[in-house]
Amino acid sequence: MANLAFPDRFLLALAPLLAQWLIRGLHRTHRATILCKEHADDYWQKGRNVIIVFWHDQLLMMPEGYCGPGAAILISSSKDGELIARTMHHFGYDTIRGSSTRGGRAAFREMIAQARQPVDLVVTPDGPKGPRHVVKEGVAALARLTGRPVIPLDFAASHGHRFASWDRFLLPYPGARTVFRYGAPILCARDEPDETCRLRIQAGMEANLREAQLYLESHGLRAV
Repeated sequence: MANLAFPDRFLLALAPLLAQWLIRGLHRTHRATILCKEHADDYWQKGRNVIIVFWHDQLLMMPEGYCGPGAAILISSSKDGELIARTMHHFGYDTIRGSSTRGGRAAFREMIAQARQPVDLVVTPDGPKGPRHVVKEGVAALARLTGRPVIPLDFAASHGHRFASWDRFLLPYPGARTVFRYGAPILCARDEPDETCRLRIQAGMEANLREAQLYLESHGLRAV
């Protein structure tokens, strides 16, 4: 990053810290609920680690919903990814840089190596460019080779703005009612075909998001 122009260096130094403050401040205004954390606690309390998966559009508030012992997060190697990675560092999370379109093989090898450490692995399986809410095979291969359970984590908000991006990125409004929901663990056998595992992860993530939305509906609200 040393060859970046001063405005870019300044942005990379200041913006992640501001982003952390804004995320924490925004979360404090929310009426937030965390549901079904026991799905992950059952592993954490035994000293076991998991693979956390959530959709790319839910990224903003996830540092406030993750309740585990520590995580290494897969983030793209793009300039936007650099901002996200530095923001995650302010929350105390490690990052692994790469994606299906850039540096993917090296990132996957590093994820496998990180699986030997006592940290959770965190992946947005439809990132970095979609298709939206479609699981890619990489997370299935990661689950098979590490033997770790995949646990969906979903976020839903009663009020917010959806950007006109490929993922329809969600910015919840201050004061919104929000919910983080941990899904049932999904275990993939080492000899299971990637596509079979991928489809089960897809179904698990879709079901968990729907349950998060239903929680808001049970309080007379509709998820944005």
